[in-house]
Amino acid sequence: MTWFDGLDPMLFARTLVGIAAMVAVVMLLLRWAGVHLGVQPVTAVARAIGQLGLASVILSGALSMPWLIAAVLLLMLLTASGTSAGRLRGLPGGREAAVLGVVTGGVVATSAVLALGVMPLTSRNVLAIGGIIIGNAMTAATLAGRHFRTLARERSGEVEAWWGLGATSPIAYAQVAREAVTDAMIPNLDQTRSTGVVTLPGAFIGALFGGASPLEAARFQVVVLTAIMLAQTVTALTVTRRLSRMTRLPAEG
Repeated sequence: MTWFDGLDPMLFARTLVGIAAMVAVVMLLLRWAGVHLGVQPVTAVARAIGQLGLASVILSGALSMPWLIAAVLLLMLLTASGTSAGRLRGLPGGREAAVLGVVTGGVVATSAVLALGVMPLTSRNVLAIGGIIIGNAMTAATLAGRHFRTLARERSGEVEAWWGLGATSPIAYAQVAREAVTDAMIPNLDQTRSTGVVTLPGAFIGALFGGASPLEAARFQVVVLTAIMLAQTVTALTVTRRLSRMTRLPAEG
C-alpha cells in the first residue's frame, strides 16, 4: 500500500482549488485593511502542504518503528524552537528563551502524560500527544516573548525606576513577566473552558473519526487540553524568566 492509496483525485483537486481560494481571500482582506504581512499567509499554507505531505509519507511506516517516532518528535521540537526563536530574534536572549521554553514545556508535558499512565504507551499516542503539545508550546513561547517585549516598552518607566533603586533585572521585570505569562495563557484557557459548548476541538473529532466512543473521545480531549495547559505554563514561565535577565529595555519592534 502506498501513502496515496484511497485518495479521491477529484476531491484532491477541489481541495487545492478551495485552499487557493481561501488564501486569496485572506490576502485581499489583509491588503484592503492595510495589514502588512507580505506573502506570509501564502508561504505558511504552502509550507503546511509540503510538510504534511512529507509527514504523511514518513508516518505511513513510522508507527511500527519507535526509533522513527523519536526522530519525528525531535524534528518537531527543532522546527518549533526555530520558528519561535525567529519571532523573538529582536530580543536580547530571545532565541535562547524560545528554544528553552519550547523544549522544556514540550518534554515536561509529554513526559507527564505518559508517566501518569493517562494514555497507553503506544507509538500512535506518543506521536499524537507529543505533536499537539509541541505545537502549543511553540505558540506559548512566541506569545509570551512578544507580550514581554510590548509590556516592557509600555512599563519602561517602572522598570527603570526599579533599576534606579538598585533592583536586579528579574525584580525590575517581575510584573512584566507575570502579565506576559497571563496573556500567553489566556487563549488556551478560553478554549479549555469553552470546549464542548462553543467548540469541538480537533483531538475530540479526530478520536471520534478514528472509531473511539464519544466518552473515550472526550477523555482524550480533556487529557490533551490539560497537557497543553501544563506545557504552556512551563514554556511561558521559562521564556519570561530568561527574558527577565535582560539588563536593558528591548528595542522597539
